[in-house]
Amino acid sequence: MTSLIDIIFLLLLFFMLSSTFSRFAEVELAAATGGRSAEPSDTRPTFLRLAEDEVSLNGQTYTLSELPEAFANLREEDDDALPVLVSLQDEVTSQRLTDLLVALRPVQGLRVTVLGS
Repeated sequence: MTSLIDIIFLLLLFFMLSSTFSRFAEVELAAATGGRSAEPSDTRPTFLRLAEDEVSLNGQTYTLSELPEAFANLREEDDDALPVLVSLQDEVTSQRLTDLLVALRPVQGLRVTVLGS
């Protein structure tokens, strides 16, 4: 009986030390949907194309670190929400998309929508 209790404590110790208790960061994501429930808006959406090695915003190429400044230049004072349509190229990984969304997180008032294939 004593050896069984020792083994149970060793297994408990092993599983406690081998597991992680950290929380992963959450990234908000909205998929593009069709339908008539969307409200018409006068604000023109911004088009962002994400490739494996480059990011282009309305046709101009930027790095991920330059995007917040580029969006600050695009924003108008009377706009409360700027819609951003993200188009993914074929070779884009999910990590690259996550890096883009993390880079856009400091920009206030963006409504990011990822377009499907």
